[in-house]
Amino acid sequence: MVTVRTEMIIDAPIQVCFDLARNIDVHTQTVWRHTKERAVAGTINGLINEGETVTFQATHFFIRQKLTSKITEMKSPYYFIDEMMNGAFKSLRHEHLFEERNGMTLMKDILVFEAPFGMIGKVAERFVLKKYMKRFLEHRNFRLKILAENL
Repeated sequence: MVTVRTEMIIDAPIQVCFDLARNIDVHTQTVWRHTKERAVAGTINGLINEGETVTFQATHFFIRQKLTSKITEMKSPYYFIDEMMNGAFKSLRHEHLFEERNGMTLMKDILVFEAPFGMIGKVAERFVLKKYMKRFLEHRNFRLKILAENL
């Protein structure tokens, strides 16, 4: 099991950041373009809420795959948690945390995941997936920051 943590200060109100982070349309606009990520089932546009699911289809490592997540907890505008229901990982839990800091927002991600395939999966986690997932989150969060600060 691997934990990836990111932090980003955004010069925008906490509610704006919270809503942008759970907006499905914004999600698909802020991820890497080469993955061609799109929502294909569940809540496929607008704001996702507690108890709702979304299935994203994307290409990672030259393989088209689907991942279905459910929002299992939410307290607006402070946090929401999504957990993988079905997908390529053995398990995946993503905590999206927001703190107000002097009129700005500290946005944190805590992503905990486990790859399938036993020992091979553990090697992939440490040498490939941890770095890949951190870069993925940092890219998305930077793009989200630009959007929030330009509203």
